[in-house]
Amino acid sequence: MYKVFVNEKKLLLSKQPEDLEKKLSYESFSTLEIALDILENTSVKELNIFGENIEEIWTEFQNLFRIIEAAGGLVNKENGDMLFIKRLGKWDLPKGKMEKGESREESAVREIEEETGLTDLELLKFINTTYHIYIERNGDKILKCTHWFEMNFFGEDTSKPQIEEGITEVAWKNTSQIENEVFPSTFKNIELIVKEFWNMKAK
Repeated sequence: MYKVFVNEKKLLLSKQPEDLEKKLSYESFSTLEIALDILENTSVKELNIFGENIEEIWTEFQNLFRIIEAAGGLVNKENGDMLFIKRLGKWDLPKGKMEKGESREESAVREIEEETGLTDLELLKFINTTYHIYIERNGDKILKCTHWFEMNFFGEDTSKPQIEEGITEVAWKNTSQIENEVFPSTFKNIELIVKEFWNMKAK
């Protein structure tokens, strides 16, 4: 199953039909184009494409886009607080594009260090990958794949926002603050990965 966000609307690719607002059975490549058109140009907020060969459908879907890979982290302190940044008025997790030759892990650590000023991060494990679509100024359609890692931070808090990247604030948030302050002012992908991380920790 793959969840992709298109202008903050959910596109779910799955083997079996899911209980979403609109469902399309995968028939051909054009099913994908129709689905994107619906999400981009109508009021439909969630759409499910289902078909038996999910990996084949996913490969066809990726062929519609230029793929950009990024990596980032959910950084936690001993007390459970999580690290967030504020960029362009929205709360976000620190992340950024992978550089040539970097591993996902190296990229995630580097981006967090650059965006928040923190060092001495302890990389733990991979959580999941999130996907969203956007259009660049030149008209290119981009599928951004962001790989997320769990990390710990035990050192002295030397955090400072990377102003030149449009980051205005670096802040630690507890669970209540995440639910009441961050979630109402963040992206669907960010809420998704945080909740997935919480579920993972609760098991």
